[in-house]
Amino acid sequence: MIRANGKKVLIVEDDANTADLIALYVEKEGYTPFKASNGEEGLAMAKQHQPDLVVLDLMLPKLDGWEVCRQLRKTSDIPIIMLTARGEEIDRVSGLTLGADDYVVKPFSPKELMARIKAILRRSGKPDMEETHILVHDALVFDLDKKQLSQNGQDIPLTPHEYALLNTLMAHPGRVYSREELLDRLYPQGEAFVVDRVVDVHIGKLRQKIEPDLSQPSYILTVRGMGYKFADKKS
Repeated sequence: MIRANGKKVLIVEDDANTADLIALYVEKEGYTPFKASNGEEGLAMAKQHQPDLVVLDLMLPKLDGWEVCRQLRKTSDIPIIMLTARGEEIDRVSGLTLGADDYVVKPFSPKELMARIKAILRRSGKPDMEETHILVHDALVFDLDKKQLSQNGQDIPLTPHEYALLNTLMAHPGRVYSREELLDRLYPQGEAFVVDRVVDVHIGKLRQKIEPDLSQPSYILTVRGMGYKFADKKS
């Protein structure tokens, strides 16, 4: 049965005890959990139920979490939180490069995981009402109410973290944001295991989507030794 708030969370985890524990906490927050025990089942359930967020274990039978993430990202920008027992920085960055929105290392606190789930669902919901509702810069049109970005009339899908980054930068063209400031926008709960390099990963993926020439970015600019800024509007 779908819960009142309509938010659905797909848990792809082969350890039944871990999956049941996550599902219990998800239900307590008023969300509807769905469980899959392997990668193939996870992809099928994602297609069937169209969840609002996926909690994805990396070490899965049949298809591992890396491949599930790749397959999901071919057709969807659904938020993905990866679970793994491996905590090295390179693994976290690799997961985010594939398109994951967050990374939780086992063993984890269920309360911490729920805090991350709730934060991502908030970011992927209503935009910050303090911001202008439609942002325009050259060929880019960013409708914050609809969470829709277009360039030359073509829609560009964004992940929740890409949405938060672009909202922050584009709303204040010319202002330089340090990586620490941008991390605060991405992870307002101050989650552990998050490194500055994560910002570079998300900036790189954003640039791939909007920059006409990646070798000479014209929208999101690097300010050496300081951080990033969105280009000033042309007069």
